[in-house]
Amino acid sequence: MALVMGAEGEDELDGEYRWPRPPVGGWTADDLDRLPGLPPHTELIYGSLVFRSPQTLFHSRMLYLLESALLALAPDHLEVIREMTVKLDRRNRPEPDVLVVPVDANTGPRQTWFKPEDVLLAVEVVSDDSVGRDREVKPLKYARAGVPHFWRVEESDGLPVAYVYELDPATHAYGPVGIFHKELKVDLPFPIEIDLTALDRR
Repeated sequence: MALVMGAEGEDELDGEYRWPRPPVGGWTADDLDRLPGLPPHTELIYGSLVFRSPQTLFHSRMLYLLESALLALAPDHLEVIREMTVKLDRRNRPEPDVLVVPVDANTGPRQTWFKPEDVLLAVEVVSDDSVGRDREVKPLKYARAGVPHFWRVEESDGLPVAYVYELDPATHAYGPVGIFHKELKVDLPFPIEIDLTALDRR
């Protein structure tokens, strides 16, 4: 029986809703580009598909603030990308909320993922359903893949708190750089100053 797209984008089999059934051994990174009807921003973690919950206003505004600030500050040889996956290995293809990559990592308009060695900075803005992944799973995987800089941003009383990490190449683990409440100011991967209180500023 054929898998078809439903009227609202659901996968259907003979008119009934069906979740994609994983193959033996789980999905692979390449499957994300081939599976029909996946919700936007589907990730692959440990060979399993991960679907996002609806985005909150905090999450949306935080992404805009980070993208705008980093675009304004990044040197010309770097570009800032939102919500594109990174093919860490055959079983893991997470989607950081914000990425900083070299301009020459861009392979064209049909590109759907980056190699981990091209990622200079990965940023995750934590949602209610992503706390465990963003605090524990993804930092471990990004570090092992050699991503040199990682930020995790969480909401506290309506304002962002940024946790900044740098890779220790000897241990392939992240060491803390600092916790930033009102202003995120770092020298690496390039000089950055972001007013975190500007989250709701138009």
